Amino acid sequence: MNKGRKITGGKYHANRKRKKFEKTGKKLFAKLGKTKTKSIRAMSGKMKTFLLSTDVANLIVNGKSKQVKIKNVEQTPANKFLARQNILIKGAILDTDAGKARITNRPGQEAQVQAVLIEVK
Repeated sequence: MNKGRKITGGKYHANRKRKKFEKTGKKLFAKLGKTKTKSIRAMSGKMKTFLLSTDVANLIVNGKSKQVKIKNVEQTPANKFLARQNILIKGAILDTDAGKARITNRPGQEAQVQAVLIEVK
């Protein structure tokens, strides 16, 4: 039978439309650039902060954290086209002042970039 049809051929109709909290939001990717964030009201009045762009990463070296400047996005295992646009996502390899680093968090959702050093300059 046809999908979404009754045995008689009539259509099934939805009871209601989607509510605002059920709708999916626009994907906000963090890019390389001057630091910019955006806050959105979530359920129960909680505020979610999204990262729109940044040029700083919190780099963890030997268990200690320090801030370094991001020069470029070398590669992105998830999608090579994201690296060309300098988009920061989890798993992306960055070229920083300290050397090559891999992003370990989801920057778009946490409003900061956490990275681990993988290759020293």
